[in-house]
Amino acid sequence: MKKKLTVILTLAGLLGTTAAVGAEDVFEKVTGILHKDVKVLVDGQDSTLTPVYIDGKAYIPVRDAAAKLGYNVSYDDANKEIELSTHEDVVEAIRGTGVIVDVKPTDNGQYRIELLGKGTNAWVILFADEKTVITDGAGQTVAASELKAGTQITAEYGPVMAMSFPGQSHANKITVDAQRLVKEDAIQSVKHTDDGWQVQFGETKDGAAVPTLTLNAGKETSVLTAQGEPVKWEDLKAGTKVRAYYGPIETKSIPPQSPLFYLVVLSDAQTQAPAGKMTPEAAQAYRDLAWAKVSEQAAHITTKQDEAMVQIVAANDVAVMASTDEQKKLLADIQAANGTLVTVTYNTDKDELLGPLTAVFDSKTQTFIGFTVRR
Repeated sequence: MKKKLTVILTLAGLLGTTAAVGAEDVFEKVTGILHKDVKVLVDGQDSTLTPVYIDGKAYIPVRDAAAKLGYNVSYDDANKEIELSTHEDVVEAIRGTGVIVDVKPTDNGQYRIELLGKGTNAWVILFADEKTVITDGAGQTVAASELKAGTQITAEYGPVMAMSFPGQSHANKITVDAQRLVKEDAIQSVKHTDDGWQVQFGETKDGAAVPTLTLNAGKETSVLTAQGEPVKWEDLKAGTKVRAYYGPIETKSIPPQSPLFYLVVLSDAQTQAPAGKMTPEAAQAYRDLAWAKVSEQAAHITTKQDEAMVQIVAANDVAVMASTDEQKKLLADIQAANGTLVTVTYNTDKDELLGPLTAVFDSKTQTFIGFTVRR
């Protein structure tokens, strides 16, 4: 943000120690006394500026004084104005690039975008609205409704960010880079090559493994968990469940080959979420249980009771605030067994600062454990 201070030029003495010019009614000849024994302090420090006294008033050179005070000086000769300007500190927006895992409209007209990839926050939830500028690489406008899973984007968001898990923020600008193909399956084979790594997917026919897709990974390929944590190639093996973002170009070979951009390693729970293996009746039962826990905050909840998002998640992937000793012990036992939890999420009018309100339950007993961290 820019501050301006404009000084109307009436005394040439403001620009130096003395001045004398002739034009009547515009300029006036003045005589000043240079006081070298008087100090001019700026924030308690000697500025080394020397004032000139004219008719009992102290004057200092405007350009030198402005520099000491953090201003820039410009002179408009046509309007006879001296302008002092400065820039306040501007908090930089956060920048990240990655692929869209999921995008869906919200009740308040926004679009909720789950982004996974690279940047300060590898896993983040962004909200796009009418203020969000969305363009493609050529600068053409793209509607938020055109974004979909697999779209590779570069996003600028913040600087305000809710300290939830994952973090949430408003998207200021989104640039669509490419549309990637998406494949979610178990790895048939993975091997190290001279150029990087090669991942194959396939099927079994007559008892034999038949490759159906080969993905080639290079230095630009990222291997990570669904929460944005890096994974070593050496930890991958046949049978590992993954979600691959690749292409969109494929060779016409058999099997087809394509460059791999992101490889997301999924836990068993994540291959079933969200609510993929849960019946509508079971999901509604969790909504009813959750509503009883959040009803005191109903005035702030913007999601309808029966439209809360229900997910099955890995217990070790969720930051839960358990209140009682019983809840803490139950959570620890589930995490030790690499078990799963069920989360029920409501959007609120405080999401921009705090993030959504999410209740957490044991997926086996439906016991309430607590809420996810919002701050």
